[in-house]
Amino acid sequence: MIAALSTRPALRAAVIGAYILLVEWTRAVASTIPGAVVPAILIGGAALLVTAVGWPAPQLGLGTSRLPLRILGGFALAAVLLLPAAVRASEAPIIPASFAMVAVIISVAQEVAFRGVLYAALDEAGGAPLAIVGSTVAWTAAHALSHPPAFLWAVAAAGLLLALWRWACRDLVAPIIGHVIADLAL
Repeated sequence: MIAALSTRPALRAAVIGAYILLVEWTRAVASTIPGAVVPAILIGGAALLVTAVGWPAPQLGLGTSRLPLRILGGFALAAVLLLPAAVRASEAPIIPASFAMVAVIISVAQEVAFRGVLYAALDEAGGAPLAIVGSTVAWTAAHALSHPPAFLWAVAAAGLLLALWRWACRDLVAPIIGHVIADLAL
């Protein structure tokens, strides 16, 4: 099976996508158990980061070249990501201040999994259009259990924006920064 995954990009992308969705949905369900929110986020974050094992950092959009511009891009993405939340603040999920560190952990893990590994696998399997659309659809589906239905349009828009940035700039640093800031601000 491992050899088939390395020689069949579409199969590898499908397995990665299924794994990420399973992790996210399991984390969402486990978070409904009293006292399980923090462990579910930490274990879920670690499980998402496992997807990056064996992938070269440049293929995931990670690197240090032009780092100041990447950081600036992250702040710009955060500003845009916060617009829907500002418009519909009453419907946005609220992250308590006590969960700030776990919010950072899951934000980084989700970006590495969705816009890093899944995006790279889909790009290998079918090019940028598949990577952009596929990672956005998976991102939105992953949030279906943890966000109110009225908020899913904003989740999809955020996923699309981050995937388009990943494609246009070949960068994951700015999406990570933007996601972290947006989650902390909510």
